[in-house]
Amino acid sequence: MSGRGQGPLAGVRVLDLTSVLMGPYATQIFADLGADVVKIESPDGDTTRYLPPGHSPDRGGMFINVNRGKRSLVLDLKQAEAKAVLLKLAETADVFIHSMRAQAIARLGLDYDALKAVNPRIIYANLYGFARSGPYRDYPAYDDIVQAASGIVDLQARLSGGVPTYLATVVADKVAGLTGTYAVIAALYAREKTGMGQEIEVPMFETLVSFASVEHICGSLFEPPLGPPEYPRATSESRRPYRTRDGYIGVMIYNDKHWRSFFAAIGDPDWSKDPMFNSMRSRTENIGKVLGKLAEVMEERTSAEWMDLFRTAEIPAMPIASLSELLHDRHLVETGFWEERDSDQGKLRFPGIPTSFSATPGAIGDAGPILGGDSLAILDELGLDAATIERLVASGAVRTPKAAEDAA
Repeated sequence: MSGRGQGPLAGVRVLDLTSVLMGPYATQIFADLGADVVKIESPDGDTTRYLPPGHSPDRGGMFINVNRGKRSLVLDLKQAEAKAVLLKLAETADVFIHSMRAQAIARLGLDYDALKAVNPRIIYANLYGFARSGPYRDYPAYDDIVQAASGIVDLQARLSGGVPTYLATVVADKVAGLTGTYAVIAALYAREKTGMGQEIEVPMFETLVSFASVEHICGSLFEPPLGPPEYPRATSESRRPYRTRDGYIGVMIYNDKHWRSFFAAIGDPDWSKDPMFNSMRSRTENIGKVLGKLAEVMEERTSAEWMDLFRTAEIPAMPIASLSELLHDRHLVETGFWEERDSDQGKLRFPGIPTSFSATPGAIGDAGPILGGDSLAILDELGLDAATIERLVASGAVRTPKAAEDAA
């Protein structure tokens, strides 16, 4: 089953020259929402193809998920004929998106001016590490590198005894991918009004600095600064899941109503009269003490007892869940979040599309494609005759699974 033709982006064609995770995550969302995403790969393929585990050596689980619903066209872009095929395909496309460094895409002769010359309406998106106008523009970038450079690692160190740590998820890749998605959709909307295409730049570094600064710019928003760039509640060493008598739970007693409900539920003890609990300002100014006292009290009851109390008091709280437990979470199961299906890779369980549309719902497409598995079909759609296609495959400008087997 394919999601193409179903969803709010049905009819949009995306040429996807991205690899690893940032760009493929952005284009996965386009595919989920109905776009025809043509994944253009080198003869070696996207490096994430080869990350285990998987039933096939070139289609691991992460690749299958983040490239679901896409079609694979293999072009050796070092060859002039392959580049000509890409430019011909660009004539039919709405979006061109790549994740190469600026100098690399320029060397291929595939910068914005080259694509604009064949299709002035195209939306051309650059997804890379650092903005082209700054001194870091030529630095290579991966998620860990951008986490380190953006302040995220330093923020994590506040919660781990001063030891720098990465988040246990590729946050830079995914935030930049999401940013690229909304930027392209905004440009498509602008084109609907003006008829004009345009070039977009989505640098990971600037995107993650912006992401971290949403709350942490804080007092440094003002000039001169009224305080450091830090949201004290988020960086307090006391901000962590609370230990109960028999485990841990996540609790967020945040606003005045929450605190009044909490104190009433536990019998309004004497310590609740401390002025530091009176308001958002006083709690923020004394956040370490506030959270420290709460941590002390939480150890007095079991997790189940606290969860019953918090549900009754309408205070936000949830047990600590592992990713393995989420595979069978009753809420996710009942909402149909996990989607199981049979495929050429066996039975698969896909994480679902988190957004829903009442009139134009998206759909999860087929498992991430075989390398070059759609090359012939895409060339045929371009109107190339059989002799031309045969010549392209014979020269290696275009690869198909059979051609790759023969070469091996």
